[in-house]
Amino acid sequence: MNTLNGTNFKLKGQSNFYKGKVRDVYSIGADFMVMVVTDRISAFDCVLKQGIPYKGQVLSQIAEYSLKQTEDIVPNWMISCPDPVVMYGQYCDPFKVEMVIRGYLTGHAWREYKSGKRIICGEPMPDGMNEHDRFAKPIITPTTKSDVGHDEDITRKEIIDSGLVTEEDYSKLENYTRLLFQRGTDIAKERGLILVDTKYEFGKNSSGEIILIDEIHTPDSSRYFYLDGYSERQSRGEKQKQLSKEFVREWLMDNGFQGKEGQDMPDLPDDFVNQVSNRYIELYEKITGNKFEKTDISDINNRVLSNIENIL
Repeated sequence: MNTLNGTNFKLKGQSNFYKGKVRDVYSIGADFMVMVVTDRISAFDCVLKQGIPYKGQVLSQIAEYSLKQTEDIVPNWMISCPDPVVMYGQYCDPFKVEMVIRGYLTGHAWREYKSGKRIICGEPMPDGMNEHDRFAKPIITPTTKSDVGHDEDITRKEIIDSGLVTEEDYSKLENYTRLLFQRGTDIAKERGLILVDTKYEFGKNSSGEIILIDEIHTPDSSRYFYLDGYSERQSRGEKQKQLSKEFVREWLMDNGFQGKEGQDMPDLPDDFVNQVSNRYIELYEKITGNKFEKTDISDINNRVLSNIENIL
């Protein structure tokens, strides 16, 4: 099955090109940008060998939906979506930190906790917690934003003291992060899901206004549990049923890969690739309440290019 694993367009007015782990970003002049959401998938800060069919469309369309659902909280960068995998919007100078917020002891936080740590990014984690337990109050665990390699945990104090973000701006980022997480939590609950943890990225536009950038509440940046049966599974010590990339990470760990030096990245079997694709589509339908409509991917690169050129 065809996947969009990358682009190399020469667009009208193009002033720069940046290839992220999943997204190809084209700067248009000084004030605008085109983001192509590819089918690449990353885990442990590494891009895997195989793309996932329709993943880019899922991410792009969940992001479009979620940005529209939160624009009353904080302005965002999106202007339009000329193609199911393309977002067009205003250019912003990004802050060099990602605002990770966690409502539950899961994933990286749990791995740190299990190793004996009780503080993450300066935030205390109480004794006596089990994996997937809910925090009394969501904790913000920011990371440095890395283009290559691993994002690193960092504390609020380190961010401000190092000059990465001013205290005034960081306080605004914290406030936006909590409000966005609450909105995402409320939307997820309506759909029978729990928003477990997520991350937000912010920047400043040419007017100096703080803007929400990139994507939000997609399975690449967020982890979801099914609400139904959560408490029962937790009380029995069972694994939570989740819609996220965590099951991809678990498969990789079971196959000896955690992105560490000297480890060989395994190939994803075709049946597992299809399983991942179906998980992404399921989450789209759960979080938006809409049926996913697969677009024609027979000539995906030319389709995307044509739709971008129509707006430039």
